[in-house]
Amino acid sequence: MSVKQYKITVPSTTANVGPGFDVCGIALSLSLALDVSIPTDGQGDELPVITYSGLDSDNVPLSPYKNLLTRVALYVLRSNGIDTFPRGVKIHAHNEIPFGRGLGSSGAAVIAGVLLGNLLGNLNLPTERLLDFALMVERHPDNVTAALVGGFVGSYLRELPPADLAAASVPLAEVLPEYPADAGPDWGKNPPQAPNGIGHYVRFGWAPEIKAIAVMPRFELATAKSRNVLPETYSRKDLRMAVLTTALARSPPDAELIYEAMKDRVHQPYRVPLIPGLQKILSELTYTSHPGLCGICLSGAGPTILALATDNFEGIAKEIERIFAEEGVQVDWKVLDVDTKGSTCEEIKA
Repeated sequence: MSVKQYKITVPSTTANVGPGFDVCGIALSLSLALDVSIPTDGQGDELPVITYSGLDSDNVPLSPYKNLLTRVALYVLRSNGIDTFPRGVKIHAHNEIPFGRGLGSSGAAVIAGVLLGNLLGNLNLPTERLLDFALMVERHPDNVTAALVGGFVGSYLRELPPADLAAASVPLAEVLPEYPADAGPDWGKNPPQAPNGIGHYVRFGWAPEIKAIAVMPRFELATAKSRNVLPETYSRKDLRMAVLTTALARSPPDAELIYEAMKDRVHQPYRVPLIPGLQKILSELTYTSHPGLCGICLSGAGPTILALATDNFEGIAKEIERIFAEEGVQVDWKVLDVDTKGSTCEEIKA
């Protein structure tokens, strides 16, 4: 049987970067990769066969009606008039992104699912339309946008006309319904349509000297729980993102400028009770106490700590590890590059 082979690769992401709450995102060099095989003769199993390896693979459902990758892919297909998966598809996913740690694992899965649907349907959708489908599932644009286009980006949800706003705001349960055990091929065939132009983004510059140190506590923190501690409103003095994008683009980097620009009053102070050691880490590690450090913040909703640095990577990581250890929290850490390519889908020639 003749098959075509493809590889879909989606980077991990960090969101917020201090004060850039729900706007700023950076693609990083951990990834979720899918190896996809599609028979050219249209023969084989009716539903995709899914296998997983890598981090947290034991916790991933392998039914195409339960797995997030294939549920998103089917949503994209059905939104474009294709009711079913092609026959005989096989998908192997290899994951490097820890679940529930603030490194964009769910956003990466959503983008991978959108690209999978685009591939299986031979849709050739433009980037902006791919983002529309992702935002129907993942309602905050920071992680999914960075994962899709790569680099350091700012993104936001457009003010849509009333009808489009209503369409973009339907409950997630309608976009990705839970398939019952007896669901057949005709179940859930008419998903809500994604309006055009839900989100918009801009690419920012990035100083090439800066790498990201991700210090990952060995516990998960649900995004919903981390968001529930935040206030409904803020005062103007709490909002201070303007300098951040300029500071991170300057080469050579100005550590003092970056450190001050990454200070946050919007979300980190409210999340301190959820993450043992967070307050001490943010206050004790500075650009003067730890040469090479440029800035430090919570990665996304946490609990991972993101330190941006030009040198002394191990020393900075070990100090964060020490503070967590005082609280009885074990961690893993990695030095990561910024992924400037974003997500890719490539045919693998034999």
